[in-house]
Amino acid sequence: MKLTYRRFHHAFLTPLNGIALLAVIVFAGLVIFVPQVFAASAKTLTVQRLVTIHDGSKEITVFTKGETVGDALAQADVATSQKDIVEPAITEKLEAKTYQVNIFRARPVVIVDGATRFKVVTAEQSPRLIMKAAGLPYYDEDVTALERVDSVLSEGGAGLRLVVRRATVFNLTLYGKQFEARTQATTIEQLLKEKGVTLGVADGVSPALSAPISPGMNVRIWRNGKQTVTQEEVMTRPTEEIKDAEKTLGLREVKEVGADGKRNATYEIETKDGAEVSRKEIASVVTLAPVKQVVVVGTKVVMPAGSHTDWMAAAGISTSDYGYVEFIVSHESGWGATKSNYSGSGAYGLCQALPGSKMASAGSDWATNPITQLRWCNGYAVGRYGSWAGAYSFWIKNHWW
Repeated sequence: MKLTYRRFHHAFLTPLNGIALLAVIVFAGLVIFVPQVFAASAKTLTVQRLVTIHDGSKEITVFTKGETVGDALAQADVATSQKDIVEPAITEKLEAKTYQVNIFRARPVVIVDGATRFKVVTAEQSPRLIMKAAGLPYYDEDVTALERVDSVLSEGGAGLRLVVRRATVFNLTLYGKQFEARTQATTIEQLLKEKGVTLGVADGVSPALSAPISPGMNVRIWRNGKQTVTQEEVMTRPTEEIKDAEKTLGLREVKEVGADGKRNATYEIETKDGAEVSRKEIASVVTLAPVKQVVVVGTKVVMPAGSHTDWMAAAGISTSDYGYVEFIVSHESGWGATKSNYSGSGAYGLCQALPGSKMASAGSDWATNPITQLRWCNGYAVGRYGSWAGAYSFWIKNHWW
């Protein structure tokens, strides 16, 4: 049978095209699918983290996709109580590839503090923090010993016992500085060695070096002749004022709260017949630096409405005196209600009252209100010169009033 070109084309080429088309579709699908698989795998690998959990004698390792340490503990089926300590904290976000998580379990601890016993359930490890958990004071001079309790029946089932040997509390005057001190020493000589105090040739100590230490006793160390005194002093916080033209004059707002500091100042004091005759500072150590306080100070002055004439009328000044007032005020302040004398004399306001606070007798707003100031100026002119005309004559002659 003879095939025409058209039939040959449909009989042979069309199936081939179909196969080719199918291959293209499959290949394209692979091209799209494979990168997605790799991308998903890469993403999965980047979010998985290796977390090793140390829980007493147990060690558990997990791969986790969790976001926090708490998620990793939950995946490892490790439960904790509020009194347990987890480091890093349960809320810590997992960002690194590997983590070591330590769990310190809360357990009962009996604290033996002299004749008193306290029982506390805590996960803290150091004596200082165990004492803090029990709400007990702890001082550097105190001596502690943490012991394991093997007997279940002793100490009410507690597995640990913390024994505290308190230091002896006494009063020490060290070269003039008095304070409460603590020591484990039993004699004055041991005390000086413990505190690192070396007596000089001119130094004295009371009681004697061989005297025993007892609670509440007074121990004095001094220098004969010129006495050296160390005392704690307050360092006043510095204040910086920032002027703000948008805020009303007189307004003060604390922008940054400051704080006073402290320093230990050492003075050499010379005494004669038991009285101090001279004092010289020989050393100073800042123990707490002062913090600067920043205050925003308003400088905006809101003047009352109206002209100078309106202000004079409101102040009760006679119209016949307006000319005198205009002349004096113009020359004294240029009608500046908040003007201060440039020489620093303290003169202030329209009439340059000295000091400016004198004008408070005319009103509490004397520092900013020109009408209040004019009311005071009127009383001043009449009271001192008999009239504004008299004040004007005096000003022309002396250039002040």
